[in-house]
Amino acid sequence: METLVCKQVYIEPRQDELLKQWTAKTGMSEADIIRQALDQWLEDEEARHRRALVAWKEARAFIEARAAQGPVPGKRTWTRDELYEERMNRYGRHSG
Repeated sequence: METLVCKQVYIEPRQDELLKQWTAKTGMSEADIIRQALDQWLEDEEARHRRALVAWKEARAFIEARAAQGPVPGKRTWTRDELYEERMNRYGRHSG
């Protein structure tokens, strides 16, 4: 058996009751259930971290590809202020 490290944790009464119910149902010790839950949470967290890194890499590649295209050909026909005013008018609001 591997060496275990003793930790003291505080849980809510609701969690304590559910933990006791689970131990009665499964025959596992509270410590085993807590260790399994911690392992599962850590694995899930690592998976979320890996997915986030992939998403950031994809976003960066997309942004770099768009930036490499340079400015969009042609000239825009509106100003930022005109666009803002049009949207304010669309929703019955007035700037000023």
